Amino acid sequence: MSDDIWHRDEVQSPCIKVCVVHPSERICTGCLRTIDEIGAWSRMSNEARAALLDELPARGARLKVRRGGRKARVG
Repeated sequence: MSDDIWHRDEVQSPCIKVCVVHPSERICTGCLRTIDEIGAWSRMSNEARAALLDELPARGARLKVRRGGRKARVG
């Protein structure tokens, strides 16, 4: 059986199946998309998907801010 029948020429979703929306940033902590972007993904063109994928890495830095732990207690 050939895998060629399963090949798609579209930009694939960045979903990693860790679907948790960050409470203040309002983006998924797994794929870094907004709820609206996740919902619209199937209707987006390949160009729009590629443009969105280019934006996602910059969003990850917003989630890396520590909110607690030892650093917050010791001062």
